[in-house]
Amino acid sequence: MDGFTLISGLLGGMMIGVAATLMLLLNGRISGISGIVGGLVSPGARKGGEAAPRVAFVAGLVLGPLGYAAAVGGLPVGIEASLPVLVIAGLLVGFGTRLGSGCTSGHGVCGIARLSPRSIVATAVFMGVAALTVFVSRHLV
Repeated sequence: MDGFTLISGLLGGMMIGVAATLMLLLNGRISGISGIVGGLVSPGARKGGEAAPRVAFVAGLVLGPLGYAAAVGGLPVGIEASLPVLVIAGLLVGFGTRLGSGCTSGHGVCGIARLSPRSIVATAVFMGVAALTVFVSRHLV
């Protein structure tokens, strides 16, 4: 990522914080992506108009980077892993979010901001395992 600066990181973090705050204030919901996506595939969550806000949220996650790429002429991101590795990684992340009852957006952004002890521990575990995974994959394998 060549274009990363302290200011871009700060602005991006502020935008995530504002979006999470607005989601909680306007919808009374935590911005946990795994819960939102999980609700799309869960038959019970599609009742009572639950699907439309979930679809809009996920569409924003996809369309935001595409809009940025269109505006600046591409994304400064490269994926070095093969498709099978990405699929396995995605399945492991999905399993982990179910096991941990949430993801880094729900626990890390929203839970820590609400000073939830469960979210603080969950985020510490997420980050510790992520650091260990990077160490093992880069230095031991």
